[in-house]
Amino acid sequence: MSTPTARVDTIVLIHGLWMTSRSWEHWVDRYTARGFKVLTPAWPGMDQDVERLREDPTPIAAQRITPIVDHYAEIIRGLPRPPIIMGHSFGGLIAQLLMDRGLGAAVVGLHPVAVKGVLKLPLSTLRSGFPILRNPANRHRAVPFTREDFRYTFGNTISPEASDAAWERYAVPAAGHVFFEGAFANLDPNSAIAADTTRSDRAPLLVTTGGEDHVVPPSLASAAANLYRGSTAITSYREFPGRSHFVGGEPGWEEEADFALEWAVEAANEFSPTVVSTAPRRP
Repeated sequence: MSTPTARVDTIVLIHGLWMTSRSWEHWVDRYTARGFKVLTPAWPGMDQDVERLREDPTPIAAQRITPIVDHYAEIIRGLPRPPIIMGHSFGGLIAQLLMDRGLGAAVVGLHPVAVKGVLKLPLSTLRSGFPILRNPANRHRAVPFTREDFRYTFGNTISPEASDAAWERYAVPAAGHVFFEGAFANLDPNSAIAADTTRSDRAPLLVTTGGEDHVVPPSLASAAANLYRGSTAITSYREFPGRSHFVGGEPGWEEEADFALEWAVEAANEFSPTVVSTAPRRP
């Protein structure tokens, strides 16, 4: 069981689209109980209750990827030592972009959106994003997420009643501009989600997904991991059969949370350039 070390004692959790920091509540409790300091900063302007953001989603509509990355980079650079960075979905993309800036002791992309370079999106991914993609004007909007949308995207492995309850507790409108930035990155020579996937002086990276994930199915998650095959830095991949995109509360989430933490602590202590290079020399 992983516990904090003199080298790594802090975890930064980054939420994705359709969610807020509340989505990490179970993970925070689990990691805090093990002695880690756990930070769940929201995207800029989204440090509000789910209910308030539904009433006034203006802060969501204003989101852009580069300012989001800048926001987290400032927080992480202000910490006394490099943290483990974990991000879910679009938060997993943000985590990779932070890694590309040389940040993090270890990075975990939980069912992450890929950086620029994956050319083909599965049909289930396109279906998940259809509420946004169906109208180009949504690029400038916060797009509501219905119970039915949530059930397909997050709740496809749980009962309709459980899915609706999760929608009520966690779901907020999605930032249309952020989604379009991700979906059309390969057509943009100045894409905000471009990264140097060949660099070897980066933190170790773990990519996970679920076998029943409609947003980031195994074919997409493995393609995201394979983008880094030109780097000599550690890149690992793990699929959890039968799991959906709802890592925050789907039954069995504990297995993925524990695996991610065990992997990240070991990788950070043994292989992270930002940790190993500053660690005391062994006698």
